[in-house]
Amino acid sequence: MTKAIKLIVGSTNPVKVAAAKAALAPFFADSQLQCEGVKAPSGVAEQPMTSSETRQGAINRVNWCQQHYQADFYLAMEGGVDEFEDGPATFAYVVIATTQQRSVGRSANLPLPPVIYQGLKQGEELGPLIDKLFGTTNIKHKGGAMGLLTRNQVTRQSTYQLALTLAMAPFLNAELFAK
Repeated sequence: MTKAIKLIVGSTNPVKVAAAKAALAPFFADSQLQCEGVKAPSGVAEQPMTSSETRQGAINRVNWCQQHYQADFYLAMEGGVDEFEDGPATFAYVVIATTQQRSVGRSANLPLPPVIYQGLKQGEELGPLIDKLFGTTNIKHKGGAMGLLTRNQVTRQSTYQLALTLAMAPFLNAELFAK
């Protein structure tokens, strides 16, 4: 009989739910993954504008999921922006947790054009701002800014998926991380 592994994702965004399932599936090829997205509050601004706020949003989502659901793994992704030494960029923090362990990871930076960063500083959210500039609809449930600005060489899902895959390292090598 195939073992069922339950994943709770701290978002109902289909891109985040798909990224979570795709990231963990290779590690549990002999199991049936049951992946459910839930509306978990981030406790931070709709558009986090610093690395620390973005990280905290992902942690808050996982903590909320752990308090309200029973699962084998809890996952959350929080996209944010910040001004770095080389200019503004968007990125995501990811968190994977069990009842025994937690791993926090981060995606690569996507440089942002000044016109987009200025809109964000004026209070706009990245998804709607990108939709307005590029004439798209609900891009954050699709390829995201990542897809548009890289001509779909990477997407929002692939970026989350890679960050989550990397964040699995402490679970896969628990004995090394316990030292």
